[in-house]
Amino acid sequence: MRPMGKLRRTVLAGLAVGVSGTALAAALAVPAQADGAARPDGASRADRADRAGGVPEGTDRTGGGALDWRLTDTGTDARFRGLAAVSRTSAWVAGSKGTVLRTSDGGRTWRDVSPAGAAEAELEFRDIEAFDGRRAVALAIGEGEASRIFRTEDGGTSWTESFRNTDARAFYDCVTFFDSRHGLAMSDPVDGKFRILSTRDGGASWKVLPDAGMPAALPGEAGFAASGQCLVASGPKDVWLATGGAATARVLHSADRGLHWTVTDSTIPAGDPARGVFGLAFRDRKHGLAVGGDYRADQASPRAASVTGDGGRTWRQATTPPPAYRSGVAWLPYSRSAALAVGPTGTDLTTDGGRTWRTVDTGSYDTVDCTADLGCWAAGEKGRVARLTSAKR
Repeated sequence: MRPMGKLRRTVLAGLAVGVSGTALAAALAVPAQADGAARPDGASRADRADRAGGVPEGTDRTGGGALDWRLTDTGTDARFRGLAAVSRTSAWVAGSKGTVLRTSDGGRTWRDVSPAGAAEAELEFRDIEAFDGRRAVALAIGEGEASRIFRTEDGGTSWTESFRNTDARAFYDCVTFFDSRHGLAMSDPVDGKFRILSTRDGGASWKVLPDAGMPAALPGEAGFAASGQCLVASGPKDVWLATGGAATARVLHSADRGLHWTVTDSTIPAGDPARGVFGLAFRDRKHGLAVGGDYRADQASPRAASVTGDGGRTWRQATTPPPAYRSGVAWLPYSRSAALAVGPTGTDLTTDGGRTWRTVDTGSYDTVDCTADLGCWAAGEKGRVARLTSAKR
């Protein structure tokens, strides 16, 4: 969705001074647009207690008050690792217990649009990609037939299962789209190489791509189905794949929609099945961010972020990384330097392209996504879904 001219000018003005303090708050205060139609956003905060970490009811406050995650009442305790933000008012989430929800009113209400039988089958949705408020593709993860892909064209009223994995060796982690028709899904290595699925019809059908152009996987190497961001695309052909679990955490890149790949070591530590790169975000085909660490709560993650300016050919460690494991990351629209990273212990903000990060919130989230009209959303455990707004004291 292309934002209205006034919104774009206001956002750009705020971001020009570093996307911090009152500048970001002013940008976020621009009236929201619902699915492309300009109208005032009357969404008020849904009262929801968040007792983890002593956060006041209904709000995750940030240091200094510039950023404000407003929790919404989803009515479930499912854990949402899949998130697709459509606009400031429209978003989809997918998670445990076969749960898929959709909102079209900024999170005031959520509609349960879970595929029929998904709860009974105990499917674990870990990724969802939405093209608008009606069309979406959701990925359930797991070994063998637990890995499935569903597609809807009517806002979740009905779903079609378009792929079911029949190879017991495969375990699908993430899905991404270049446009509304072309997309990829990735599995942990099979026969020593990551397996890639491809669609050319918006997820209605899928086929396994040949692996001749895929580098060999390292012993123990895999992807992390933690935030729906282990496979991300930017532009019509470029896609990146994040790994961990092996001696080195790596990022693979393809410039031809998954046919041929190059691979580069990241700066994020690995050497253990719980460590590596968990999330990627690219604002264009050159500039990207990687976040991760060790997902175990009792383990430190001293180098949890890195940055690239050459499309992933090289990665540089963040000078001041987030203080702990982070699983999700997203660039703020219209900014060349501002992004958010999230994890179970908080949200971090960078205003210098990923070189330095500072914690701005302590609420627990697994994934984050932003839209062209500055509609940033975050989702995580215990049914937590929040929308970023300007703080009001």
